[in-house]
Amino acid sequence: MSERATPVTPADADEEEQADDQITDSAAPDAAKSVPEADSTSEPEPVTNGAEAVVRALENAGVEYAFGVQGGAIMPVYDALYDSEITHVTMAHEQGAAHAADAYGIVSGKPGICLATSGPGATNLVTGLADADMDSDPLVALTGQVPTEFVGNDAFQETDTTGVTTPVTKNNAFASDPDRVGTDVSEAFALASEGRPGPTLVDLPKDITKSDTDAEPDAPKTPDTYEVQERADEEIVEAAAERIENSERPVMLLGGGVIKGEASEACREFAIEHEIPVITTMPGLGSFPEDHELSLEMAGMHGTGYANMAITHCDTLIGIGTRFDDRLTGGIETFAPEAELIHVDIDPAEISKNIYADYPLVGDAETVVEQLQEAVDESPQAKKWRAQCQQWKSEYSMDYETPEDKPVQPQFVVEALDEATSDEAIVTTGVGQHQMWACQYWTFTEPRTWVSSHGLGTMGYGLPAAIGARVAADDDQEVICVDGDGSFLMTLQGLSVAVREDLDITVAVLNNEYIGMVRQWQDAFFDGRHSASDYGWMPEFDKLAEAFGAQGYRIDDYDEVADTIESAIAYDGPSVIDVHIDPQANVYPMVPSGGDNGQFALTEDQL
Repeated sequence: MSERATPVTPADADEEEQADDQITDSAAPDAAKSVPEADSTSEPEPVTNGAEAVVRALENAGVEYAFGVQGGAIMPVYDALYDSEITHVTMAHEQGAAHAADAYGIVSGKPGICLATSGPGATNLVTGLADADMDSDPLVALTGQVPTEFVGNDAFQETDTTGVTTPVTKNNAFASDPDRVGTDVSEAFALASEGRPGPTLVDLPKDITKSDTDAEPDAPKTPDTYEVQERADEEIVEAAAERIENSERPVMLLGGGVIKGEASEACREFAIEHEIPVITTMPGLGSFPEDHELSLEMAGMHGTGYANMAITHCDTLIGIGTRFDDRLTGGIETFAPEAELIHVDIDPAEISKNIYADYPLVGDAETVVEQLQEAVDESPQAKKWRAQCQQWKSEYSMDYETPEDKPVQPQFVVEALDEATSDEAIVTTGVGQHQMWACQYWTFTEPRTWVSSHGLGTMGYGLPAAIGARVAADDDQEVICVDGDGSFLMTLQGLSVAVREDLDITVAVLNNEYIGMVRQWQDAFFDGRHSASDYGWMPEFDKLAEAFGAQGYRIDDYDEVADTIESAIAYDGPSVIDVHIDPQANVYPMVPSGGDNGQFALTEDQL
C-alpha cells in the first residue's frame, strides 16, 4: 500500500468541530451562526421582499440543498437564505456549482439548484448550463443582476445573462416585478423537470429582490401553454407491437430518457418477458443490469463489439429515450441498416431528427412502454438471434492484457474499484479516456448510479459532480469519481469544498500525463504528432490532496491496487488516489467518427 501521509490537521480544535458539522451549518454565509429550531406546526412568516419570495418558492418546491457562490447582486437572496432550512453548499467556482447541481438532479431525480452573482458569476455558470441542456438534466439557476435602472448601461458586473444563456437553457426569465418574482422561480422549477428535463434560469435584478412585497409565490407549475404528451398514438402502438411480435432479430436500445422518465423497471420487465437483447447508450447506463444475460451493454464509438454488431444486424430496433447522437450512430447511412425503427421519446423534435422512425411513439417513456406491454400479445421468435448475440459476446469480449513490463493498466483499476464497492455505488467522471474505461469496465446494474458529461463532453465535470452526487446520495452509497489528470486539474479547487463539508468521496485520478483521448487520436489520425497533448509532468496529486486537507494515496504497481483502494474507500472523508497508469494505454473498441459501427477497431492498426 502506498499511502503517503495523513491529512493536514486543523490547527485549532474549534475549527475541527466546525468541519464535522459543516454540511448542516452551511446554509448560512456564516457557519458559526445559531438558528432557533423551527416549529414544524407553525405557519411560515409572510414574505416581506422579493428575495424572501425567491427562497419561499424554493422551500415550497421541497428544495433541501443549493450550490453556489456569493456576490454583490445575488446578496439579497443569500440574506434570505440565512433564515431558511435550505442547506447551502458554498462552492469554489460557479462552474462547479452548476455541475454539482446537475449531478444532484441526476441522482435525486429533482432539479438541482445553483446560484451565482451577476457578470462573471453568471457567465461562469454557462458551461454547466450547456452541459445540463445537452444531457436533459433538471437544474434551476438563479443569477443576480444589476438594478433594473442600470441594465443596458454597462454597469459594474453587468452581463445580458438571459441573452447569453438562451441557447443553453430550456427556459429563462428576467424578473421584473417583485410581486411576481417568487412565481417566476416556482415556474422555473416546474419547467426544469416536466416533460423533457433541462436547465432553467431566473435572472434577479437587485432592486427586484430588495423591493417590498407580500406576494406569496404560486406552487410550482408549468405555464398553461406548456403541454406534454404522455401517451403515444394507439394506432402506432398497435403497429409497433405487431412489428415486435413478427421480429426475428429485435433489440432494445435504452437511452438516458429511460432513467429520467423512471422507466427502467418497465423496460426491464418488457425485455425479460419477451427475451429481447438490450443495449444502452452512455447516458442510459444502469437502466438495464449489465450482469443480465440479455445485456449487450453500451453501443457507439467506444461501445462493446457485441452491442455494435447487434445494432448493425438487427431487424427491429426499439429506441427508448435516446436522441441518436453521432457518438452512438457513427455514420447515419450505416446505422442499423436492416432495421425498422420504433422510437419512443417525450420530445417530438427528436423523432426522425437523426434517424428516420418507422414507428414514432411520442410520449412519456414509462407510459409508452406500458402501452407496448399491453399491446404485444406474443413474444418474438428470436432464439437463434439471442444465440448469435451470445456468440458475439464471446467473440468480442472486453478483455485486456496486464503485461508485467508495463505500468498499471487503467481497466484493472476500474474493475478493482467496482469490486470494492456495492451495486448502488455512484460513479462520476470527467471526460476523456478515463470516462470510457469507466463505461466499459464498471458493471452498472442500477439507474442513477452513473453521473457524467455526455453530449457536451465537459472536462472537469467529475469532482464537482461527485460533490453534488454525495449530497443527493443515501448515506450508505459510496461515491467514486474516476477522473483523468487533465480533467482533475480543471476543477480540483472543489477539493476545498469536499474537505470543508466533510464529504465522503473517493477520487481515483488515472494519471498518464497526457490529455489521453487527444493523444490517442493524434497517434491514430495525425501521425503521432502530440501537439499540446503531452504534459510531460503532473503535480503529485496525493500530496496536493493533503495540502487541501484530504487523504492522499498513490498507486504505481498492481500489488498496491487492492489495498490502496480499500483504504481510500474506508477513509471517512474525501480521499484522492493518484494512479500512475500506462501512458500508452488506449480505449478500444473504437469506431472512427462517422464510421460504420459494425466495422469497429480493436487495435490502432485496424483504424
